[in-house]
Amino acid sequence: MDTALVSQQAPALSDPPAYVRALEDKLVQYLPLAQVARVRRAYEVGAHAHREQKRKSGEPYITHPVAVASIMADLGLDHETIIAAILHDTLEDTELTRAELAAEFGEPVAELVDGVTKLDKLQFKSRQEAAAESFRKMLLAMARDLRVILIKLADRLHNMRTLGAMEASARRRIARETLEIYAPIAQRLGMNKFKGELQELGFRGMYPDRHRVIETRIKNTLGNRREAMAKIETALIARLASEGIVARVVSRIKSPFSIYTKMKNEHKSFTQVMDVYGFRVVTDSVMRCYHSLGAVHGLYKPMDTRFRDFIAIPKVNGYQSLHTVVVGPFAAPIEIQIRTEEMDSVAERGVAAHWAYKSGGAQGNAAQSRAREWVEGLIDSQARTSSSLEFIENVKVDLFPDDVYLFTPKGRILALPRNATALDFAYAVHTDVGSHAVAARVDRKLAPLRTKLVSGQTVEIITAPSAQPHPQWLEWVVSAKARTAIRHHLKRLQHEDAVELGHRMLDRALDQVGISLEGISSEMLDRYLAENKFRRLEELLADIALGNRVAEHVATQLLRLKGGKTRLRVSRTAESIRITGAERGVLTFANCCHPLPGDEIMGFMTAGKGVVVHRLECPNVPEFRKTPERCIAMEWDRDVSGDYKCELRVDIQNKPGVLASVAAAIAESNSNIENVEYQDRGLMSAIIVFTIEVRNRKHLADVMRRVRRLGVVHGVYRHPV
Repeated sequence: MDTALVSQQAPALSDPPAYVRALEDKLVQYLPLAQVARVRRAYEVGAHAHREQKRKSGEPYITHPVAVASIMADLGLDHETIIAAILHDTLEDTELTRAELAAEFGEPVAELVDGVTKLDKLQFKSRQEAAAESFRKMLLAMARDLRVILIKLADRLHNMRTLGAMEASARRRIARETLEIYAPIAQRLGMNKFKGELQELGFRGMYPDRHRVIETRIKNTLGNRREAMAKIETALIARLASEGIVARVVSRIKSPFSIYTKMKNEHKSFTQVMDVYGFRVVTDSVMRCYHSLGAVHGLYKPMDTRFRDFIAIPKVNGYQSLHTVVVGPFAAPIEIQIRTEEMDSVAERGVAAHWAYKSGGAQGNAAQSRAREWVEGLIDSQARTSSSLEFIENVKVDLFPDDVYLFTPKGRILALPRNATALDFAYAVHTDVGSHAVAARVDRKLAPLRTKLVSGQTVEIITAPSAQPHPQWLEWVVSAKARTAIRHHLKRLQHEDAVELGHRMLDRALDQVGISLEGISSEMLDRYLAENKFRRLEELLADIALGNRVAEHVATQLLRLKGGKTRLRVSRTAESIRITGAERGVLTFANCCHPLPGDEIMGFMTAGKGVVVHRLECPNVPEFRKTPERCIAMEWDRDVSGDYKCELRVDIQNKPGVLASVAAAIAESNSNIENVEYQDRGLMSAIIVFTIEVRNRKHLADVMRRVRRLGVVHGVYRHPV
């Protein structure tokens, strides 16, 4: 459909509704009339496209996108964003196509609308995965143009304002998603006004009764506080004026959501939370901010350790302000924020502040530049993450306020999430630094990588070329960047291990039918890979190791391609696959029998899990023998490395201190205890099962011998026997 046809199907409206005229009244204040006319045209196209659709409230559907555009107009966004806001649901819900939008309104508008469009038409395994993939697409579209997220946030804000028309279950689901995802995104982008309203509406949607009770108590409390607040405000204005400082002083009232959060997280009563007065001082320059701080501290005594300078060290979302807490005239704390007009605008609107005045090549305000840094980090994260659900979990970790500010030895400031460790810091410096980290110096003192950091520390990372991530590191980190990088490295190692084990398994299977992998021509091998949709031999080998293909079947098929007789079997015994201990990523050691180095073992192929190793004495082995093509001859290598899990059943006298004595004996044998469970307990005796880690059968025998020597032990057995 070309532009003429779009115009023909969407007739011009000479007398638009009042809500469209209200939008245009906002736009004429900062946009040229020609651009306002383009917005009117977008309304005409959108109204025609949505003409048959109604909202849950019964209103015409077009009222929603116009309301979203109106929210964008309040932020002073450009005409392309306003047009995209009006048309943001057309690709998903109407017959309009992307090409038609591009032809009528230009490629930038079509790109914005496409970025906001959800992925409902795709098929996913679950609703959760569909939501995750939709969210992932939104964030990646945002990487191309930050205006995408602004439209999405405005869309969510209007949906929350009209949430009352939805069913109760839908209200709770949408409210939870708003509190967990959209409000934190608004905060991460510095848009505190959006964040505050989204949190309030989300709290009311999730917990309507709690919201109503707190809101009523706030109204009752404020009636008694007005005189005190007026007295403090007058004193602040007079003190600033005496110092020659021109400033606005605004009182701040806590919202029901912030009060509820403080009551819940800090275990405070409503009275304790409300017994704090809040004011904001807005002046014209940074120097005036520090001058105002001195004036305020001269008026009221500051509380020790309650001062924060976010002007010198801005928050990760670009927020800047001085925060101080002083003791007021009624012995109540007074929280005061001091900032410039520019900082106040950025604090309220974040990345949207002064958008209309920002040229394409300019850096923009602090919130905009920091938002771009965050988005670039998201791009790197998604490239390393195959699962949408894993990606969204990483993003959720990153969305909550960064609370720890740290210094590199050269004075660079890095912001990390609360409870961040030295390992998080290493990955924040660079992925390669994190992957090769061995220790850290925190304020010049040597510290392990799992050390938790606090604001103001100087951290230096010590690296070694031979060092590499291991699974335990995932327990030490809290930042999304570190978690993603470690998982990516471990997956790559697992793939390499799978390829190596799959190679051994296929070699063994080919040897049974009398051929070798080297004896198959590259043309024949490429043909087999193409027929089975493998791009490389490594993918086939990994698939075998992961149990998705049986090595014997692959060997038979390759023999057939080579022109050999498929029934040919060589009489010699197949060579066993040796376990060295390096295959942990693709081998699983069965919990039913806990095999140890020194045990006679076999492997059983399980789709998706790969090879599961069992003792030959395991009671499940006879059942496995019924599918011999999935059974694999295995044995331990002479030099096996690593620790292996097993269970000890200990019969003891049931009296105080016995458990501690047995645990101490196990620990003295250089064995780690993973779990302790009472299996039976009587008046005189008890049976305890210890899950421990040992190197091999000999090590287990040493542990059992030391435990057996205790006078309070009746017997020690390997469990299951």
